[in-house]
Amino acid sequence: MSANENLKAADIRVILDKQRAASLASEPWTAEQRCELIDRAIGLLVDYQDDIIEALSADFGHRSPDFSRMLDVLGPLASLKYTKAKIAEWMQPDQRATDRGEAWVQYQPLGVVGILTAWNFPGNMVFNGLAGALAAGNRVMIKVSEYNPKTSALLARIFREVYAEDEVAIITGGPDIGHAFSQQPFDHLLFTGASSIGKHVMRAAAENLVPVTLELGGKSPTIISRTADLKVAVTKILTGKLHNAGQICLAPDYVFVPEEQQEAFIATVREVVATLFPTLLENPDYTSLINARHFERLHGYLNEAREAGVELIELNPADEDFSGQPHHKMVPTLLRNPGDELQVMQDEIFGPLLPFKTYNSFAEVVSYINSRPRPLGLYYFGNDAGEEAFVLNRTTSGGVTLNDVLRHGGVETLPFGGVGNSGMGCYHGIDGFRTFSHGKSVLRAVDGPDAMRPPYSEQVRQFVGSMIKR
Repeated sequence: MSANENLKAADIRVILDKQRAASLASEPWTAEQRCELIDRAIGLLVDYQDDIIEALSADFGHRSPDFSRMLDVLGPLASLKYTKAKIAEWMQPDQRATDRGEAWVQYQPLGVVGILTAWNFPGNMVFNGLAGALAAGNRVMIKVSEYNPKTSALLARIFREVYAEDEVAIITGGPDIGHAFSQQPFDHLLFTGASSIGKHVMRAAAENLVPVTLELGGKSPTIISRTADLKVAVTKILTGKLHNAGQICLAPDYVFVPEEQQEAFIATVREVVATLFPTLLENPDYTSLINARHFERLHGYLNEAREAGVELIELNPADEDFSGQPHHKMVPTLLRNPGDELQVMQDEIFGPLLPFKTYNSFAEVVSYINSRPRPLGLYYFGNDAGEEAFVLNRTTSGGVTLNDVLRHGGVETLPFGGVGNSGMGCYHGIDGFRTFSHGKSVLRAVDGPDAMRPPYSEQVRQFVGSMIKR
């Protein structure tokens, strides 16, 4: 199949069957073979980096080339290299203590892993998921997003240059193909996307009892303590929030600000945005929204908030006119104390809008967070050990970064994933290897008397009885 632009659901199953047959027909890939497969992915990122950046910019209308090179080329490249260096170590049997012989956990490939990626970081998600799946010795099928038609077509083309279809296959197509993909009897399915879609993916996977890893995002809260350096905190929050124009699953979604610091917070935000982005419309570092649908969705949030009397604070340092622009760039906007009933406080924002809520007591902040669905990320800025411990012990989120945002998601030695409404399971590093492996328990038993074997003697009864005690 030279291209799969007109792929049908039945074709997806043909590829899956081909990969499963290839997996079963041979010995599991050795560490050397897995490293060689990862080397091919490394080569694609290095050789086609400019093509990837150009395709991403075309799909977004405009996307910061430097940001794309860092996040969709260098980021996954580092993950692939780290994974390659660790494969042989991760594959070693994990010895377990027992007095019944020799026991160990042997990690073996699951078989065929399906990966459903989102549109906001296609390079990063395709290659990061691939790293863990190949490290574990699996064949891989990857459904790329229809929102990135140029990037997806590029990935499909270049992957065919270095991988046979029974090794790694890229699947393109619209929502119907995505739905058909999620219905396949994979040995594991990794999905990245919205919680609403994740429910459909999980429901479809359940028909074949396919285990799933869901990375779903959510509304990640950010807390500014009274002990924080406000300028430092705001700089880091705004840097993270305005990366990719806020189109990041881990982006800070709303901020808690001490009541008495709200005016200072607003002034500092204005100052920081003017430093980061003196202009916006023609600024190569400021990314466009992916399409008209998301542009309209975000403006709908602003319209609803405006009608509800919420103060909207536009962050437009050069006072530029955004009407009639060729892309979908959007003015970053603060929303002061929006009501919880508004959509901007209900939905994951995924854009350059930042609501902030004021607080008096620190306990009310934690109580508010705990009253909401569990987020993918949580961020605390401050220098109070008691507050920090209170946040870590009394809240539940996929991960936490202290005194910064986003960064825990890029640490290969940490598991990356959500909890509750923000997902289940994890990947990255050794956790990805284990997610995509079957940890098989093995016991080499020793010969000797077996108290479990009838007939049960009085001696056995006495022995068992003597063991049952506090």
